[in-house]
Amino acid sequence: MADAAVGLPRSSGVALHRQLYLLLRDRIVRGAWRPGDALPTEEALCARFGVSRITVRRALSDLQAQGLVQRRHGLGTFVTERAPAPLPAPTLSFVDGLRRYAESTEVRVISVAHAVPPPEVAGPMQLAAGERALHAVRCRSLDGVPVMATDAWVPERLGRRITAAALARRPLYEILMAQGVRFGRVVQEIGAKTAEARDATLLGTEVGAPLLTLVRLIHDHEGRPVQHLNAAIPSERGRVLSEITGAQINTLAAGFVVHSRGLGPAPGSRG
Repeated sequence: MADAAVGLPRSSGVALHRQLYLLLRDRIVRGAWRPGDALPTEEALCARFGVSRITVRRALSDLQAQGLVQRRHGLGTFVTERAPAPLPAPTLSFVDGLRRYAESTEVRVISVAHAVPPPEVAGPMQLAAGERALHAVRCRSLDGVPVMATDAWVPERLGRRITAAALARRPLYEILMAQGVRFGRVVQEIGAKTAEARDATLLGTEVGAPLLTLVRLIHDHEGRPVQHLNAAIPSERGRVLSEITGAQINTLAAGFVVHSRGLGPAPGSRG
């Protein structure tokens, strides 16, 4: 590891072994270490991050429990063949991307109901106070491993005949297109959160695990919202890719960052 030694923050509120585990896992997932590569020695990791050998061993044990590394007595720790390879850059249209994703994953429909959405959904969907909408909760898996949980909302006029059985057979975007919906503007917000109890259950992860979030608002060609999607993705099992054309690079279509003050650092804990 060529980086200069940098100690892990003691006041982050996250145990040191957990911080180290997340840093090492991120390098493996991003492809900095490929399958078969050896990780730095325990001594090197201790020196690099300013932690004890117990902390390093706990972090490596967590990586091994996830199947990302294999520890070989007397030889070291090696990235396994199961480690995910970097994903290719996208080159598909929006609908083609939806189709490719649906074809490459398996869906489990958790629930389908008609309900009044929360304000953070009703507002962007331009629904009147108390107006109901279709609410579908699903979980997608890749080779049996949960990779994304979604909450989708569709206006009542489009969702009256959408059932759990229909969603088990066809993705939601296909059902909407079959009803004559032509997709227009799409607004996406990418963020992060920690897993709550429901997320952990659906995604097979632990409460408090880091999740990527994707909030997507899809409009039709007339500018009417037709779907609000909130997705949660375990950070080690996926990432969000986008492609910006040369014509978009100097426009807001390329996206922009919105900041919030957030909260200050939590009291620290040692690992």
